[in-house]
Amino acid sequence: MKNKSISEYTNEELISNEKKIKIINIMLGIAILLLFLSNIVLTFKRGFSAMSVIPIALVPILIRNINNWNQSKKEKAN
Repeated sequence: MKNKSISEYTNEELISNEKKIKIINIMLGIAILLLFLSNIVLTFKRGFSAMSVIPIALVPILIRNINNWNQSKKEKAN
């Protein structure tokens, strides 16, 4: 599968991708929040572990997805 630039998408593809990215961002944000909260509880009960860094490691993926979503919205507006 060849990656296309955002400017090469049709309007229908932009709308479809924007909806998909929005849903993915919401799900990823909720997952990160739940992981973060569960890690806080587990840290108090059992102490710090290597699994506690997973929510922090997922934040850059969420940031990149949000940037792609914003670019998609700007391109659709043009």
